[in-house]
Amino acid sequence: MASILKVDNINVYYGSIHAVKDVSFEVNEGEIVTLIGANGAGKSTTLNTISGLLHSRTGSITFLEEPLDKVPCHKVVSKGLALVPEGRRVFLQMTVQENLEMGAYTQTGKNIAQDLDTIYALFPRLKERMKQIAGTLSGGEQQMLAMGRALMSHPKLLMLDEPSMGLAPILVEQIFEIIQNLHKAGTTILLVEQNAAAALSVADRGYVLETGKIVTSGTGRELLASPAIKKAYLGG
Repeated sequence: MASILKVDNINVYYGSIHAVKDVSFEVNEGEIVTLIGANGAGKSTTLNTISGLLHSRTGSITFLEEPLDKVPCHKVVSKGLALVPEGRRVFLQMTVQENLEMGAYTQTGKNIAQDLDTIYALFPRLKERMKQIAGTLSGGEQQMLAMGRALMSHPKLLMLDEPSMGLAPILVEQIFEIIQNLHKAGTTILLVEQNAAAALSVADRGYVLETGKIVTSGTGRELLASPAIKKAYLGG
């Protein structure tokens, strides 16, 4: 399997706070890889650094064999890397369809109408609400919209930051079912998630972050079975 993303020895600071410490990992084509850990472990900071929203003082980030370290965040998307941010961040005053069209801004000259049909087939709820203002959607619907918007850019790697946050258990199940369907359709996914059990149950591989450092890694199945992981993250 070819490596699509390689993160090597990154260190990220917020002022004097050392948030991410010597983090290295990779994502191979066709995988779901998850980063799990407690709140404040450095998971979202890692995603934001890959996206170009933050910068590492050391190391390198390579995407499709091209360094991302000096690429501005708005150009990262056009290279095939899309982030669904924590808290959805949909455009609240715009309609569902307008939000999706915004996701396609890098796709000049492409068949946007066909892409919209694809997203509406994947998320039938969005089709029902295509003319509705995004700010009036439920949390689960906004999460679907944020994912659909990212998919409109035809990402080679889809990064999801806490997709289940604040959702009712039934909606969490739906979101993870969608993640699995995207994976089956060939989407490579990097998933950051506090719901460790759900994340590890769908992931090929996982990395565990504690206070900014990767402390263990393994297949999703191995980490789910680990007594230490069960005790720390799964209530076992």
